[in-house]
Amino acid sequence: MGSNPIRVLIVDDHPVVRHGLKVLLGTDPGLEVIGEASGGKEAVEMTMLLLPDVILMDLVMPDMDGAEATRRILAGHPKARILVLTSFGSDRALFPALDAGALGFLLKDSTAEQLIRAIRQVARGQSSLSPAIARRLVRELGGDPPREALTQRETDVLRVIARGLSNEEIAGELCISPATVRTHVSNILSKLNLARRPQAVLYALKHGIVDLNDGDDLI
Repeated sequence: MGSNPIRVLIVDDHPVVRHGLKVLLGTDPGLEVIGEASGGKEAVEMTMLLLPDVILMDLVMPDMDGAEATRRILAGHPKARILVLTSFGSDRALFPALDAGALGFLLKDSTAEQLIRAIRQVARGQSSLSPAIARRLVRELGGDPPREALTQRETDVLRVIARGLSNEEIAGELCISPATVRTHVSNILSKLNLARRPQAVLYALKHGIVDLNDGDDLI
């Protein structure tokens, strides 16, 4: 993203929540709130107009839920990064939002530090899952076996993906090129029959490739 601030669109049907998020994010010079939307339909329209880097997406809204808004937004603006904010780790819309392409999931009662960290993570294309939401998703995750066994190197890459590192950071840690990382990530998703990076993180948690920290840190 360079030195430019991360451009954020806030989507929530509660004005008080939107105002609170705007004030909170306004304390960080690396973030810029460029707009607010009170529902899913407005979020889709504003995304196409403003082209934000990160969208803070509520899930439960009266006109269009966050999962459907996420699907429509990414169909028209694939570079957008969606960070879901929800009040409940048991929200039934979590899986539809994951399938729609949301990159991060965070509870609304998270700290300001956790929220800002999550925004920065998803802006870099990294997954960001709060432990409470990750536990919920892991419990309900399907168990389709891999098409092929992962190689040791692919397992190493998956373990680092689950820590929330970007491709460039993975390359540096494993002493391989970013292009090689991209190839490994593509192979991992193909072998596990998964479409998206957060799903690979959940697979790693479910199958004990990484352990879920019970603390407050994000994955």
